[in-house]
Amino acid sequence: MNVPTPQQPADSRVRAGLLYGLAAYGLWGILPIYFKWLKAVPSIDIVAHRIVWSLIVLIILVSLARAWDQIRSAVRSRKAMAMLFLTALLIGTNWLLYVYAINSGHILAGSLGYYLNPLANILLGRFILKERLTRLQWTAVAIAAGGIAVLAMGALGTLWISLTLCFSFATYGLLRKIIHVESLAGLTIETALLFPLALGWLLVGGSEGRPMFGTNEQETMLLMAAGIVSTVPLLCFTAAARRLAYSTVGMLQFIAPTSQFLLAVAVYDEPFTTSHAIAFGCIWTALVLYVSSMIRDRRLQAQQECSELAES
Repeated sequence: MNVPTPQQPADSRVRAGLLYGLAAYGLWGILPIYFKWLKAVPSIDIVAHRIVWSLIVLIILVSLARAWDQIRSAVRSRKAMAMLFLTALLIGTNWLLYVYAINSGHILAGSLGYYLNPLANILLGRFILKERLTRLQWTAVAIAAGGIAVLAMGALGTLWISLTLCFSFATYGLLRKIIHVESLAGLTIETALLFPLALGWLLVGGSEGRPMFGTNEQETMLLMAAGIVSTVPLLCFTAAARRLAYSTVGMLQFIAPTSQFLLAVAVYDEPFTTSHAIAFGCIWTALVLYVSSMIRDRRLQAQQECSELAES
């Protein structure tokens, strides 16, 4: 009979967090394809549809998961509601700017924002949550920062897009990590807070007096799909953020902007410069170093815990 060891519950939690993180960032990595299909629709209208249809999807999920008690508990907490109001504003701003970046031909600026985001997560994890980094992990952060600095110097005209995307989502993730509200309940409340603004915008005709459900059948179906497209990766992200060290979440996040970067260059013909090549090399070198350090530390910790168990 196997005797459970002290690290098993933590290991299971970390494995689940890694799977959620990979799912979230993998889906976000191919999201530009979806928004490019809707390039004829103004960005603010797309975001309004994301909010409206997301709330419908979330209500169904909450009912299936029987999570209404979690929502009622959060609503009764003034502190939780104040934090969720702030996170709703942050994610709404992030969504709007991201759609604008894609449909205005600035996918690379968006990918730079999400390349910056992991560094912001790692630093927030270190200085706000007091998570410790090894010397090798600090080296990885420095290499990645150097690569991003090179990339930023070649994209000063759109750097404001990158920085706003970075800080809005990094702050959103940090706040969602420290709020004691489950991912599904929290996202449902955030979406409900934004819902009146989104629905009101669509009812008055949106930004160009467009039909509320689009101008053709394909556009209508794509807009209705915004609920699933938006909620699934975000639920995976918040589930990952609650299970993993925030610095680890930061390193996983390189997956999405790398996919977006490749789409921008290979599919949508945005220019690939020398600065992009340098940044790409630096960032993936940093990722390899960080992950190697994380794996080594976990092995050492497991060996130490097994030794302590054997001695006891």
